[in-house]
Amino acid sequence: MNGLSFAAAFLAIAVPLAVARADNPIIQTRFTADPAPLVHDGVVYLYTSHDEDDADGFKMLDWRLYSSTDMANWTDRGVVASLKTFPWAVQTNDAWAPQVIERGGKFYLYAPITVVGKPRNVIAVAVADTPAGPFKDALGKPLIAPAHDNIDPTVWIDDDGQAYLYWGNPDLWYVKLNKDMVSYAGPITKVQPRITDYQEGPWFYKRKNHYYMAFASTCCSEGIGYAMSDRPTGPWTYKGPIMDHDTRATGNHPGIIDYKGGSYVFGFSYEHNFALTPIHHERRSVSVAKFDYNADGTIPNLHWWDKVSAPQIGTLDPYKQIEAETIAWTSRIKRDRDRPYDWAMGVTTAQDDRVGVYVTRATDRSYIKVAGVDFGKAGARSFVATVASAKPDATIELHADAVDGPLLGTVQAGAPADGARWQERTAPVSGATGRHDLYMVFRGKGDDSLMDVDAWRFAR
Repeated sequence: MNGLSFAAAFLAIAVPLAVARADNPIIQTRFTADPAPLVHDGVVYLYTSHDEDDADGFKMLDWRLYSSTDMANWTDRGVVASLKTFPWAVQTNDAWAPQVIERGGKFYLYAPITVVGKPRNVIAVAVADTPAGPFKDALGKPLIAPAHDNIDPTVWIDDDGQAYLYWGNPDLWYVKLNKDMVSYAGPITKVQPRITDYQEGPWFYKRKNHYYMAFASTCCSEGIGYAMSDRPTGPWTYKGPIMDHDTRATGNHPGIIDYKGGSYVFGFSYEHNFALTPIHHERRSVSVAKFDYNADGTIPNLHWWDKVSAPQIGTLDPYKQIEAETIAWTSRIKRDRDRPYDWAMGVTTAQDDRVGVYVTRATDRSYIKVAGVDFGKAGARSFVATVASAKPDATIELHADAVDGPLLGTVQAGAPADGARWQERTAPVSGATGRHDLYMVFRGKGDDSLMDVDAWRFAR
């Protein structure tokens, strides 16, 4: 390398980027829907339903959890509950939109599932000691007995300690929960009149002196609308759209939180399904956007996910051990002979009892982007990855700011030695200073997975 090219490469690495933003959709390792965020102890826990990769219509068997402290990098925490959690329910499908809330040091998951017979829709409740579960069936039977369209539960605990459970499509219903959060007192009440543009997916919460009911707006297509009230049980006044009706999404489901001084709305689209095929399947993808409330407490129209996202909060410390399933974006690098595409399936994750969740399907040209990595002024000297099942020629290229950005180092994964399944691989790095997006690009022969990766870290 001559002096000019070396200087250019150094500057490309040393100059910090602008603040990173969440890449929408924020989960790319599998299809997710029905986002239900919970803020607890400084962490956003994002519970989702899960569309199977081969779903045509709805094919949903479990509920997954992702977490973040910066709104750009999301760590896959795996399956926290499934239809098996409720063995008395239909086991072949219908793990629909959940929500989790904390009370008294316990975490309660409310989930719509189905039972044999007609009507078949019920709402169940499971409980755990931590946000990550495991969740266990709290009752051994439904909390809300079978009725048509008993789906999409949302729960909030008011300032006076009274908890409310809302649900329903196409009508909206509520009941007051007892302090044990697994029983209720008083009648199940239908909200009347029906809120303008309401369809399903309610999200109930209070902020300052206002009660909010966000929801998936009338199908089809569905956007996100909302109503407000000065009481937890209404009457509700429709305020308009948060997201417009959009032909790119036949369904929707909002989740709204405040976190570290900002306000965020989650929802979903079918963007990744249509990146892979022009045919509609129920394979959805969750997104997030930051917004500001108006002075009167109303919410602005954000229009659609292609116009909004969320800035990264802070940076990621690469000198701590990072779970490999902490991902801002994953896809696969296009070859010259490939047709143009915006996204292709990159890595995915798997889960076992020993290491928990880990990255797999790391095929040739697949990559992981980690946003806003702060290497500091002194920079890093080496990189360590914990890998398993590596092909002999498999490598991980470390690039700054792009898949073809300055090369920081290359890890030779190599065939595993005798002994433990998981083994560390180390490589020297150079030029890793300042703040950058980190791209880990997997290289090797063939179309099969090149390796599994559990964790990584840099060292000074």
